[in-house]
Amino acid sequence: MGKGFYVSKAVALFLLVTAVAALATIIALSVVYSQERAKTLEDPASTSTARPSTTTESTPSTPKEPWHLYRLPDSLSPSTYNVSLHPRLTPNEDSGLYIFTGQSSVEFTCLKETDLILIHSNKLNLTLFDGFHAKLTGLNGAVAPTMKNTFLEVPTQYLVIQLNAPLKAGSTYRLDTEFVGELADDLGGFYRSEYVEDGVKKVVATTQMQPTDARKAFPCFDEPAMKAVFHMTLIHPVGTVALSNGMNYESISVTVDGESLLETSFEPTKIMSTYLLAFIVSEFANISSTPDAKVLIRIWAREKAIKEGQGDYALNKTGPILAFLENYYNSTYPLSKSDQIALPDFGAGAMENWGLITYRETSLLYDPAVSSNGDLEWVATVISHELAHMWFGNLVTMKWWNDLWLNEGFATYVSYLGADLAEPDWNMKDLIVLNEITGVMGVDALASSHPLSSKEEDIQRPEQIGELFDAITYSKGAAVLRMLSHFITEEVFSEGLHTYLDEFQYNTTGYRDLWNHLQMAVDKNGVSLPGTLEDVMNRWILQMGFPVVTINTASGEISQNHFLLNPDSVVDRPSEFDYQWFVHVTWIKNGGAEQKYWLTEKQATNPDVILGTNDWLVANIDMEGFYRVNYDLPNWERLIKKLDSTPQDIPVINRAQIIDDAFNLARARIIDTTLALRTTKFLNKEVEYMPWETATRNLDFFYLMFDRSEVYGPMQAYIRKQVEPLFDYFKNLTLNWTQIPKRHTDQYNQVNAISMACSTGVEGCKELVTGWFKEWMDNPTNNKIVPNLKSTVYCNAIASGGQKEWDFAWTMFQTTTVASEAEKLRRALACTTQPWLLNRYLQYCLDPNKIRKQDASSTIVAIANSPIGQPLAWDFIRANWDRISNYGAGAFSFGSLINGVSKRFYSEFDYKQLRQFKEDNEAQLDWVATSVDQALEKTRANINWVEKNKEDILKWFEAEASSPA
Repeated sequence: MGKGFYVSKAVALFLLVTAVAALATIIALSVVYSQERAKTLEDPASTSTARPSTTTESTPSTPKEPWHLYRLPDSLSPSTYNVSLHPRLTPNEDSGLYIFTGQSSVEFTCLKETDLILIHSNKLNLTLFDGFHAKLTGLNGAVAPTMKNTFLEVPTQYLVIQLNAPLKAGSTYRLDTEFVGELADDLGGFYRSEYVEDGVKKVVATTQMQPTDARKAFPCFDEPAMKAVFHMTLIHPVGTVALSNGMNYESISVTVDGESLLETSFEPTKIMSTYLLAFIVSEFANISSTPDAKVLIRIWAREKAIKEGQGDYALNKTGPILAFLENYYNSTYPLSKSDQIALPDFGAGAMENWGLITYRETSLLYDPAVSSNGDLEWVATVISHELAHMWFGNLVTMKWWNDLWLNEGFATYVSYLGADLAEPDWNMKDLIVLNEITGVMGVDALASSHPLSSKEEDIQRPEQIGELFDAITYSKGAAVLRMLSHFITEEVFSEGLHTYLDEFQYNTTGYRDLWNHLQMAVDKNGVSLPGTLEDVMNRWILQMGFPVVTINTASGEISQNHFLLNPDSVVDRPSEFDYQWFVHVTWIKNGGAEQKYWLTEKQATNPDVILGTNDWLVANIDMEGFYRVNYDLPNWERLIKKLDSTPQDIPVINRAQIIDDAFNLARARIIDTTLALRTTKFLNKEVEYMPWETATRNLDFFYLMFDRSEVYGPMQAYIRKQVEPLFDYFKNLTLNWTQIPKRHTDQYNQVNAISMACSTGVEGCKELVTGWFKEWMDNPTNNKIVPNLKSTVYCNAIASGGQKEWDFAWTMFQTTTVASEAEKLRRALACTTQPWLLNRYLQYCLDPNKIRKQDASSTIVAIANSPIGQPLAWDFIRANWDRISNYGAGAFSFGSLINGVSKRFYSEFDYKQLRQFKEDNEAQLDWVATSVDQALEKTRANINWVEKNKEDILKWFEAEASSPA
C-alpha cells in the first residue's frame, strides 16, 4: 500500500467489520436479492425450495473447529479464478442500496486429503445450489464428493463446506459460487466512490482489497501466499469504461433484463495474490504514452481533471521512474501496461494493484497553477513508492502479513531513489531523513513499540494485520534498509535484490530469503561485516527500538543502550538479543574524513574518537544509522560553539541531527533540557531548511506542553528573535515576496519563515497574509496567493478572522475541482479560534456529504492541533465513539486519531481520562489497542517531563528573550 495516513504511509483501512455489521448487510441484501439475481446470473437452483443452511454462533474463545481459526489450512492450493461482476451504479428503488451481483469459479488442487473446504467470504449473500452455498466439480477425471453441509462462519469470514467424502491429494476441482454484495461507501473491498461533475452526481465502482477485503468482492482464498491467475469480466453501463489488472479485450454489447450494457473481459493476470486485485467501472478519461514502445502508461481521472492537465506530471514521470526501477532491480517490468487512476474516495494514499494502481487524487494529480511544491513532491514519491511495489511485493510477495515491512519498508526507501531520479535537484535522498526517519524514532522510542517482523502466530486476525500498517512498518522499515544499503554499499544491495527477485518471482518469501541473497552479494564483493548479514540485521528487525550511542571523546569509550523516551517505562517485550545491536558508527573530526567502526558490544573503547582540547566530533554522518548519539559534555559544548560560529562546517543533515538528538535526549532525561535549547541559538544565522524544520518540530512539543502556561510568553519572544532574520532573508530573496525561491528546500523554508513569524508576532507578517487572503475574498475567481504559501496564508488568515473568513474558505473548499487545493482549505478551516465554528466543523466530519469519509480522521486531528480545538475534539470523539467506530471500514485511521487528540496531554487528569476511555471502549479497541497504549505511555512521559523541566525552561526562555539579539 502507498503511504498511508497513519500517517499511517497510517492507516487501518478495513478493520471495522464486526459480526453484527456483516449479518446486517446480508439481511439488507436479501431484500433485493430475489429481484436482482435473475437479471444477471444464470439460475442453477431455486432458493425458494432450498433447505436452510447452518449458521454458526460466534467463534468460541478456544477454537474447536478449523473454521474457528483465522488462517486457512494448507490442504488446498488455488490456481485459477474466473470472476464476473456486475456493479449497479444507481441505487435499488426498494432498498436504496447500491449492489453488485457476481459469479465466480476457482480451480484448486488438493494437497492433502480433506473432507473440508474453507474459502473466505465476507458480507456476501450467496446463492443456494440445491440447498448448498456452492457447487463442486471434479476436473481432469477427478470425482467431486457430494456436500454434507455449507454455512457462513461470520467471525472468521469463511464459507464452510463439509463433504461426505474426502478430496483426493493431487486431484483438481472447481468451486462455483454466485452472490450479491453491497457496493457500499466504506472504502473497502468492492465499493463505490462518488463525485459531482457539472452539477451531476457520478458513481465509480472501485476496489481496495489489501489486506483482507478481496473476500468482500467474491469468495476466494484470501491470503497472500495463495497466489493464482485471475480471469476478470465486468458488466457495466454504456458510457462507462471498465479497468482491471490485465489489459482489456474489446467490449461487447449485452442485454440484461432489457437493459443494454457492455461486457468487458481482461487478459489473465500474472500469478498474484488476491490483495493485489483491482477492477473499476467509471466515466473517467485518460491520457497515455508508450515510452520506448514497451509499456502502455495511462493516467485516469475525472474527465475535468484530465482536461485541465492535472495528470500530465504523473504521465511524464512514470516512464522514467519505471525505467529507473527496471535498471535498479535489473529486472524487466513484467506487464504490458501500467494504469494509474485517481479516485475521489480512497482510504490510503495509494495501492499497488498490479497493472492498475489506485490513488487518492492528491497522490496522483498536480496542477502547477494551484498546487504547491509539497504537493508535487508527494505525487513523485507516491508514484515511485507504488511502482517499486511492482517488483517488491507484487512479483515477489511476503508469505504472511507478519513480514509486511518487506513490502512497505522497501517501497518507502526506494520511493526516494525513484523520486531523486525524477527530480534530481530536490535532494530527495536527504529529505528521507525528515520525512521518514526522525518522526518514526519518536514512535520506536516507546516501550509499546513493536519489532519490524512479528511472529507469524501473533498476527492472525484482520485487526492484528491492520495494526501493522503503521509508521514502524513503513518508515522504520525504510530507515533500516537505507542503513543496510549504506554499510554494504548501494551497488551490492542492488545486486542482491536482483538475484532475490530472479529466484522468487511469482512466489512468496520471508526475510531470511532476502538476507541470504544479500549475503551472497556481500561475499562476492568482499564486504566486511562483524558477522553474517543475518546476525547484523536480525537485531534490527526482530527486536523493537534502537540504541543511543554515547561517545566519550576524552576516554574513547563508546557504549550503547536501548533508547526510551520515558526512562521509567517498563519494557515487558522480551528480546533474544537483550536490546543490543550491531551499530555501524560513523563520525568526522573537525570536518575531516569520515571514520567508521562496528560497535557490537554494550561498551567498547576506540582511541580514534579521542579529541584534542579544541577539537570537535559529530557522529552518525548524514544520519545513515538508525540510532541517536550522545556525547560527553565538553564535546556538546564544542559542537554548540561550532554551530554558533561557523555552522556550515558541520554537514547540513547533521546540523538537523544535533538538534533532534539533543531534544530527544533531554526528553529521555539523559541531558539537560537547557542544553537542547542551546542547540537552537545558531538558527538566527541559519537559512537551510533541514535544521529549521527539525527545530520547528521539536519546539512544537514545547508548544503542546506550555502554550496554556506562563512559559508561553517568553517562549514566543525567544522564537520570534530567532525567526525574524529568516523572515527578512526570504523577504529579500523573493524581492518583497514577489518571486518564488529557486531551490526546492528554500521553497519549504520560506513557508517555515512565514508560519513562525506570523505565529510569534513578527511585525508585518500577519498583515501580509491577511492582506493576500482579503484580496482573494474580494475577487474569488482570481486567487493570486503563491501555491507554496497557500497553506500558511489560509491558516493564519482564518485564525485571525471570524465567521466571514471561515464561510468563504468553506465555499471555496466545496467548489474547487483541484484535490490539493481542497486539501489545503480543509486543513486551514481547522485553524479558526472560534469554538462554535470548530464544533460545527467536527459535526461535519460525520457527514460524508460535507467531509469525505477518507478525510474524517485527519480533519479531527487538524482541529485538535490547536489549544482551543484539542479539548473540543477529545470531547467529540468520546461522545461519538460508537458512531465513529462504525462509520465505515477505512474511514478512520484510528492510530493517527488517538495520537492526534492526545498529544497535548500532560496532566494526571488527562491520563485518567485516557485510561477511562480505554476501559469504557475495551471491546471496540481491538484495532487500535497499541495506539491507545502508546498514547498512555506518552502522556505519562509528558507528565514527568513537565514536572521536572518547567521551571528551568521558563527561566531559560526569560533570560534569552531579554538578552540582546
